[in-house]
Amino acid sequence: MLKRNAFFVGAAISAAIALPLAAQENSTQTETAVEKIEVQGDTVVATVNGDKITMAHVVAARLTLPEQFQSLPDDVLLPGIVEQLIQQTVLSQALGELSRRAEIQLENQRREIVAAEVIDDVMADAVSDEALQAAYDAEYAGAEPSKEFNASHILVEEEDKAKELIAEIEGGADFAELAKEHSTGPSGPNGGELGWFGPGMMVKPFEDAVMELEDGQIAPPVQTQFGWHVVKLNETRMKGAPELDEVREELASKIQSDAVDIALQKLLDAATIDRIELEGIDAAALRDMTLLDN
Repeated sequence: MLKRNAFFVGAAISAAIALPLAAQENSTQTETAVEKIEVQGDTVVATVNGDKITMAHVVAARLTLPEQFQSLPDDVLLPGIVEQLIQQTVLSQALGELSRRAEIQLENQRREIVAAEVIDDVMADAVSDEALQAAYDAEYAGAEPSKEFNASHILVEEEDKAKELIAEIEGGADFAELAKEHSTGPSGPNGGELGWFGPGMMVKPFEDAVMELEDGQIAPPVQTQFGWHVVKLNETRMKGAPELDEVREELASKIQSDAVDIALQKLLDAATIDRIELEGIDAAALRDMTLLDN
């Protein structure tokens, strides 16, 4: 489906770009200003054998464009999408009566579109200042400040190598430069810096080693499933509850997700649903395309 859509859009946009160029080359008439139209959803942009294509159809088609076309300028997209819809209309008219396969696909597409509309409505109504404050209070009210750590590490394969690096650091070598040169971990190019993290965010041997250190200290070699670590605790801080604005998007997302779950469960509870035992169906039938035709 996506490949066919990309073909239509690509061909249509190419044609839309070529049309004004051809008109410029072949026209000997003086250019005249085109009167601007007040656009409504029912503004007709083309008619194909009596079937009207409106601006509403054009806008809806833009929403389904493949990603590579989304960034094109509007003055390229508009004629391209109109041409795409003209081509699709001509082809759809050539079919006559819909095939069983097309009817099945349209039924599923309708379900998907309508379900998305309901979800959008639920999500739009779920988030309010009151809901955000309630979610914030539930998550962070009474939260005690927790200790956070800022550490760096150098990851190597052998314990002896870790010991050699510790000796170099104690002798005055720069930790960050050694990390860039020797660390096999993804933080190596950044001098081994891991940034801020709290309890439970690192593997236990690493976390245990960090918790034993004072700011600026380096731990003896630490082994994890990733290898051997040279660990330096840069600094610590006490981190309290975040401000509401810091977690607003996160809370809004959770509120919306919870609202959709609740709404869906209510609808499921109220629905009459009869299911057969799927164990009686050969799962390979999922790939039998002939089932679309009978």
